[in-house]
Amino acid sequence: MHAHADAADTAPNWPDDIFATLQRFDVRQVPYVPDAGHSKLIQRVLASSTMRGIPLTTEEEGVALLAGAWAGGQRGVLLMQSSGVGNCINMLSLIPILRFPFLTLVTMRGEWGEFNPWQVPMGSTTQGVFELSGVQVLRASNAAEVPAVLEAAASQAYNALTPTAVLLSQRLIGAKVFTK
Repeated sequence: MHAHADAADTAPNWPDDIFATLQRFDVRQVPYVPDAGHSKLIQRVLASSTMRGIPLTTEEEGVALLAGAWAGGQRGVLLMQSSGVGNCINMLSLIPILRFPFLTLVTMRGEWGEFNPWQVPMGSTTQGVFELSGVQVLRASNAAEVPAVLEAAASQAYNALTPTAVLLSQRLIGAKVFTK
């Protein structure tokens, strides 16, 4: 069996829109757990001379890294998949205590056309987990929404110090399916 993405919205430019917005907001550090949904954005970050991509072993490391980036005078954004949000619950408590800008971009699993039952529980509770942790949630479900959603999220995270998560829907990134 081989995995491939079956995208309902195959517009290839939305990762470029995200990258451009992050550049405008002078984001310098981009911690990430490798993820197919973020792969084009991660490639852009790794090729950039102004951003530093930082691979993580687990998502909660990224929350602490963003706190350290801010203490060092830099902005960051955490890239992860919805299944990793559960790993961050304790670390999310640092945000209101330390008052640092927090922006995370989350590729969703466990929704639109999901084949893997293990992805469904966290995918269906991701928004609630963030909200209960004091993180505002915005969502992009199609490529046309991405620029405006990212602009709003970055503005509220970096200018108003409002912790913000952007959920990039599975319909946007494409449902993974397995074929023989």
